[in-house]
Amino acid sequence: MTAKTTYKTIKELSEGLYREKGSKFIAYAAPYSSEAQAKELLESWRKAHHQARHVCYAYRFGSDGIIFRSNDDGEPSNSAGIPILGQLQSFEITDVLVGVVRYFGGTKLGVGGLVQAYKTAARDAIENATIIEKEVQKQIRLSFPMAQMPFVMHALKQLNMEIISRDFSDVCEIQLALPIASAENLLSELSTLPSVEIVHI
Repeated sequence: MTAKTTYKTIKELSEGLYREKGSKFIAYAAPYSSEAQAKELLESWRKAHHQARHVCYAYRFGSDGIIFRSNDDGEPSNSAGIPILGQLQSFEITDVLVGVVRYFGGTKLGVGGLVQAYKTAARDAIENATIIEKEVQKQIRLSFPMAQMPFVMHALKQLNMEIISRDFSDVCEIQLALPIASAENLLSELSTLPSVEIVHI
């Protein structure tokens, strides 16, 4: 089975809205790159809507979307987080957090009504987003003596990649992220150089 080389996510923050029997459901869909960033986004939504009853959410993370979580935030079990997560799966997007803020309108909607409301609000936010395709990135760390610097840098300059960190002391170290296809070409070229150590992260 061939490994995936691309995945779908969203470009920027988007919003959605659903109203039912006086209750208002405001949805946010946001791209994110770490659990810490997801927590910051949720906290900012809670602060912006401090009078709201609930801020329910779900997220998928990683190019294959196998890291995921949902939270009902006090709503009946599986009436909010799971329907939101279902929309992320339906649109096949990952590295995305969707939060839905509920302002209670005085009339209970029942579990079925809540499922429909959270699902619809989440879908509206995702439909208002720009869905983009990204290349799956691979991270590697290179260690090499200073004498190999010109050859290593020559190999790197030919690639579309992001340098995450570098340390040019006695033993040079570079940590970088690049598309999987580019990684294979780079590793093939660097394997011909003596004293270059390659660590897959």
